[in-house]
Amino acid sequence: MRLLLVEDDERVAAALVAVLGRHGFQVRHARSGHEALDALVPDGQEPYRVVLLDLGLPDRDGFEVCSRIRAHSGVPVIMVTARADIRSRIHGLNLGADDYVTKPYDMGELLARIHAVARRGLAAVPEAGAEEPGGQPGPLESRGISIDRERRRVSVQGRDVPLTRKEFDLLALLAQSPGVVYRREQIFSEVWRSGWEGNGRTLEVHIGSLRTKLALPGLVEAVRGVGYRLIPEAPAPGTPDAAPGTPDAGR
Repeated sequence: MRLLLVEDDERVAAALVAVLGRHGFQVRHARSGHEALDALVPDGQEPYRVVLLDLGLPDRDGFEVCSRIRAHSGVPVIMVTARADIRSRIHGLNLGADDYVTKPYDMGELLARIHAVARRGLAAVPEAGAEEPGGQPGPLESRGISIDRERRRVSVQGRDVPLTRKEFDLLALLAQSPGVVYRREQIFSEVWRSGWEGNGRTLEVHIGSLRTKLALPGLVEAVRGVGYRLIPEAPAPGTPDAAPGTPDAGR
């Protein structure tokens, strides 16, 4: 998940970047309002899912930055500031901020708030191509697996596969980008909303259960020392992209 951090205090920013990175976020640090607005100009990369916005910026007030962001983008904004008075809270929320967190804050709570607004942002603005008539998110399709995110149902070649909540969330995450390796930290941040330290066995158990229930043992590949990925469907023999298979490292 890409996140834009707008913070002029280098020490605060460095600490946040380190913690957020351990939880699987890809963080860009903007040190001013001008730099933040430039960062939000579409550049062909994955869009930011959340903006953490400090109010005391060197070139312009954070309230103005929020207003400018909201005029052109629906990206969720969390104001993170030392201004704790109720008038500032109300003003920020009226400008379109999705949440307002005062310093000092608990890091666990901040992470929970980031995930909460990111989920609301995805629900409000479906990805291009992922929408069916009626405005509902369409199913993900990969390797003969149909993942209906709206009804939280999974089928393999037309066979319904009952999954637990975490198993479904794990499969849906990996299926978003077949072939892309998801780090353990990112998986725990997205699915369990927590850090992965000391929880490696939990992830292994859920991966094993997915392989068994889907009856596709080669579907999820373990990338040793990194994480897991969903193996994309192989090209048909004779096509330009067809290539010899590679061993499943660390499965």
